[in-house]
Amino acid sequence: MESMYLGFAALVPKFFDIGVNIVIALLILIAGWWLSSILGNWVRRAAQRSPRIDATIVPMFYSAVVWVVRIFTVIAVLARFGVQTASLIAVLGAASLAIGLALQGTLQNISAGIMLLVLRPIRAGEYIALSSGTDGTVAEVGLFLTRLVKGDGVHVTLPNSVVWNATITNFARNTTRKLDMPVGIRYGDDLDQAMAQLTALVDAHPMIMKDPAPVIRVNEYRDNVVVVMVSVWAEVGKYWEMRGDLLRTTRQMLDEKGFKPPVPVYDVAGGPQAASDGVTAGQPQPAGDGPVPTTGTVLPPPPR
Repeated sequence: MESMYLGFAALVPKFFDIGVNIVIALLILIAGWWLSSILGNWVRRAAQRSPRIDATIVPMFYSAVVWVVRIFTVIAVLARFGVQTASLIAVLGAASLAIGLALQGTLQNISAGIMLLVLRPIRAGEYIALSSGTDGTVAEVGLFLTRLVKGDGVHVTLPNSVVWNATITNFARNTTRKLDMPVGIRYGDDLDQAMAQLTALVDAHPMIMKDPAPVIRVNEYRDNVVVVMVSVWAEVGKYWEMRGDLLRTTRQMLDEKGFKPPVPVYDVAGGPQAASDGVTAGQPQPAGDGPVPTTGTVLPPPPR
């Protein structure tokens, strides 16, 4: 009995040391997690207040600071229990190599995310279109994923490698944007008057920029209309409002001035024999040598 008591008494200091190490390790862990959140939020607020830091890279700054502090916290906790951190780092290095080989696609997303954040072909708040067919406003470029918000409010999340490997059309990078609006003028209408009316309309529009100056010119001839190209510039933030208003007011102005709508017109004229028989020009005629029907119905040719 006495030997058992002496053995238990000998274990008490060891249990006490283990308990103290566990308590200290928990305190280190809690303090490290708390400190990582504090530092991450501080970095995020500082980056958001700075006008020289793009908002796109703020989430990556936040994640990097948080996880660096947490990794050092875990290493400190393991060192408290006597784990050799040098050998642990070597094991983690070997494991990282194996994981890297298994997760090549994920590493591609990480490297693509770094390139997107360094070269910055896209930024938060810009409207872009990808050659893959996806378009939307950039909400966030993260370490693995890029998030877009489409015009209808749908969120689209893409791997960074998809964005990096695609051709990116950025509609918001410049402060101004050009609109090329084709206007059809029917043959027989006064082309010079139409162009003068279009010039007056464009000059009086409040959202169209005067520099660069608007350009109105004949662009091409089609089967039923002469295409006049109206090229104007507007600020990026007013582009869509200007475009919709200009389309509406242009059609209203042309209607008020008596210009005909550019609808397809097909003029199929009859021959001398059809005219002598009293058939109206422009009415489709039957094929073959049969008589012209008086009802206007096109009949098949008679058998030969």
